[in-house]
Amino acid sequence: MKPIVWHLIGDKRAGGSNRLVQQLIGSRLQQEFSFFVFRLEEAKFLLKTSAPDAIVFHYPCAWKYLFDLLILKRYSKVYIYDHHYCQGFEQHQVSSKLRFRLMLRLAYGLADGVVSVSSAQRDWMTKNQLVAPHKIKTIFSASPIDALLRIPPKSLSHPLQIGAYGRFAPQKGFELLLQAFASLPAEKFQLSLGGYGQNEQLITELAKDLPHVKLLGAIEDVPAFLASCDAIVIPSRWEPWGLVCLEAKAAGKPVMVFAVDGLKEQVRDCGLLVTPNNANKLAEAIASLPEQSLTTWGQVGRQSVINSWDEFLNNWSAFLQEAVA
Repeated sequence: MKPIVWHLIGDKRAGGSNRLVQQLIGSRLQQEFSFFVFRLEEAKFLLKTSAPDAIVFHYPCAWKYLFDLLILKRYSKVYIYDHHYCQGFEQHQVSSKLRFRLMLRLAYGLADGVVSVSSAQRDWMTKNQLVAPHKIKTIFSASPIDALLRIPPKSLSHPLQIGAYGRFAPQKGFELLLQAFASLPAEKFQLSLGGYGQNEQLITELAKDLPHVKLLGAIEDVPAFLASCDAIVIPSRWEPWGLVCLEAKAAGKPVMVFAVDGLKEQVRDCGLLVTPNNANKLAEAIASLPEQSLTTWGQVGRQSVINSWDEFLNNWSAFLQEAVA
């Protein structure tokens, strides 16, 4: 009989951590494990009559969940998969580091283990003594990229076609990208920006007087969008990992990212690292693109992620086999 693994997730949006979980449980790992996805309240009710071999907790840790983690631990091993927190999140979103870190120490301490999504996130956890190093397993996030790897090389456009996509939220920093584009010449650079979310009104307002910016709404066909671009910009203020960067590299596109968290470790000879939260530095980086080796960057980036999905699944298989032992 296959080991039973429950994934507890409260995020039901099409993207983000929910998308990653759906891809994971729909992968070849379902031949090794019986996966089930529940909300926390559903899981607590079901535990009255059945218990899995392991529970993977995908909720962002919070004070309100500490008692729930205690309950879950009565019935099964519990592992926290932290898609959410990192040094950049703490810098921009946390008013009391003391209280925040105490909460994380308690939550991580209750779990049998913690899965981090990047080396930067793991190092932040251990540096601040949020969790014992032996309890952390780092598994770099990935997604199926076969369609992206099939995108053929593209001749550079004139003007250069810059792409960006994601949630319109403060984390993603798209208003900084638009501020940067306000200082760039339309005859040299055009921006295609896809996405939607809470900052949509702000993004629309900032873009309305920029003729070289197109707002595309939600991107339904990511491979087609990436195929049309010459380079991808990721101006996030924080990213524990940053799947958009991996997707762009799989598509053979050079990347420009703010040097934060998991993003900075993904850019090795395949793009530019930019001073975080700085629209002027971002504009300078974009302006330098015509003089850069964009084709070579794209090739290097693609080669670096070509096996990322298989490696992701292999690492999760090994982790879960140990977790349910």
